[in-house]
Amino acid sequence: MITYDLICKNGHNFEGWFETGSDFNSQLEAGLISCPLCGNTSISKLLSPVGYIKKTGQAASQVKTEADENIKLIEESLQKISSYFEKNFENVGSDFTKTALKIHYGVEEPKNIRGNATEEEKKILEKEGVTFLDIPILKKNEVQ
Repeated sequence: MITYDLICKNGHNFEGWFETGSDFNSQLEAGLISCPLCGNTSISKLLSPVGYIKKTGQAASQVKTEADENIKLIEESLQKISSYFEKNFENVGSDFTKTALKIHYGVEEPKNIRGNATEEEKKILEKEGVTFLDIPILKKNEVQ
């Protein structure tokens, strides 16, 4: 059994389970895989941070090289995400919860914000119906 992280054309992420990799490919070509949120059948696999070696005949150096390339791709992707948030979201720091609530209730104009919130503050935001994403932002020196 193989599990793939999938994404539809509309950006919805979901998981798919398949007997084999070729089962995924044949179901995809037949249009049998669809997004559970929007029904879109334009689906692709997401890069997974987990891998496995099916055949023991692969040279260890080849596997290490492939793993290093995957790690580099993941690190570059995380850095791009972090950079996007740094450039496009105002950093309100520890005032995140207060600012988010003001925006939610119309006291402040809507804008993209980022910052810090404690677990208790996150529960308050959820209770108040404030939509937010809890995304760790990497500092430039964290990705080497």
